[in-house]
Amino acid sequence: MGVRFLKVAGIYFVIAVLLGLIMGIIHNFAFTSIHAHLNLLGWVSMALFGLIYLHFPTASTSKLANTHFWLHNLGLPIMQASLFLQILTGNTALTLGIVIGSILVVVGVLLFVINLFRGVSSNQPIESTKDLTI
Repeated sequence: MGVRFLKVAGIYFVIAVLLGLIMGIIHNFAFTSIHAHLNLLGWVSMALFGLIYLHFPTASTSKLANTHFWLHNLGLPIMQASLFLQILTGNTALTLGIVIGSILVVVGVLLFVINLFRGVSSNQPIESTKDLTI
């Protein structure tokens, strides 16, 4: 699970950096909130999820982790694509997509925190990453 989160985090990082570059080139920063969300929820949060899951394999192998992965990776694109299109077109009906995507991300994050409390303990050995293949 950790490796999947890290790989997808890398994809979000590239998308966010390219969006930032394009906004800078055209001097139009209307999509700054999308750039920030892709960096924070896509790159940073998902990379941290991945690292935590790599170090705590009990949490990584749970159904909560799998559900978290899919909720986050469905919710974030729905939320950001809806926001992008709303900014681009001015169509406020797209707010529904933003809300639905946001709720999916929030539920996923809540499942992650529940999983932390269930699957991570202070006496649990941390898995070594020296033999990790990506």
